[in-house]
Amino acid sequence: MACPLSFEFFPPKTPEGAAKLRAARQRLYAARPQFCSVTYGAGGSTQEGTFTTVAEILAEGVDAAAHFSCIGATRQRVRAQLAELQRLGVRRLVALRGDLPSGYGLGGEFTYARDLVAFIRAEFGAAFHIEVAAYPEMHPQARSPEADLQAFAAKVAAGADGAITQYFFNADAYLRFVDEARAAGVTVPIVPGIMPITNATQLMRFSDACGAEIPRWIRLRLQGYGDDTASIRAFGLDVVSALCERLLRAGAPGLHFYTMNQAEPTLAILDRLGLAPV
Repeated sequence: MACPLSFEFFPPKTPEGAAKLRAARQRLYAARPQFCSVTYGAGGSTQEGTFTTVAEILAEGVDAAAHFSCIGATRQRVRAQLAELQRLGVRRLVALRGDLPSGYGLGGEFTYARDLVAFIRAEFGAAFHIEVAAYPEMHPQARSPEADLQAFAAKVAAGADGAITQYFFNADAYLRFVDEARAAGVTVPIVPGIMPITNATQLMRFSDACGAEIPRWIRLRLQGYGDDTASIRAFGLDVVSALCERLLRAGAPGLHFYTMNQAEPTLAILDRLGLAPV
């Protein structure tokens, strides 16, 4: 079963973290990802780390996508940053509205991700392959599922080449979202984002913050394992592997893994799916 794969990393904060990420990347590269993406902190707070990590990935011979957010930014600043990424050899972007660091006012010349996508296309033409975010369970700040779908369709219409979803554990939510997006005229690939389950406390904190739903039966099982890390990982591997199998059977155009800078959890899922490197 062939399946386009991509892996997401965050910029490490310490030299030790950078060394661990390099080792994890080398293991994951054996799965031949289409590209690896690197996240971008609130208000561009990790810009240097993001750009450095992207440059390292490119130097290692793998295509790299830089996350790029626009909230609070000026057109002049965004133009200069995109020119720097172009100079580094970056050809892929994950274009996001992004979050401002706490304590900052809105400001800036961009309000929505669609504004950023339109600006990139106007300024740089087809120089970048642009991915945007999709939210099968609705963006936490959207007024309604209908408004969220309209916002997604507008991002794509502004010039996006594809979309990567927020992670989820309910396959029906993704499949329904894709059907509704197609009905709204969206034709680009919508790749499901996959979060391996390795740490119950961390997962619940992330999910509460980003609006990703953990189904009650999964939450209760995770809580029931307490601090039994081995059982949490074994259960998580079963749940997420089954999710991926269903998504691929239903025609998902690939899988995008939120690796949390670790190789083993993602490789274990790929092994279950018959996609592990040989």
